[in-house]
Amino acid sequence: MRITVDRELCDGLGQCALVAPEVFALDDDERLTVAPDPPAELADRVTAAARACPVRAISVEES
Repeated sequence: MRITVDRELCDGLGQCALVAPEVFALDDDERLTVAPDPPAELADRVTAAARACPVRAISVEES
């Protein structure tokens, strides 16, 4: 899966990190970090995390 974050839109609210903490996290400056190559078994959680983003900054493409 390919995860893309629009850094211009991301407000660092962390809703994605609450849904899929194995993949998304906020660093000390409240910038979103994304784990590289998350396992396929997390695809549903990653998709749910993208939907939880209030500003729709995350897009997910299945590979």
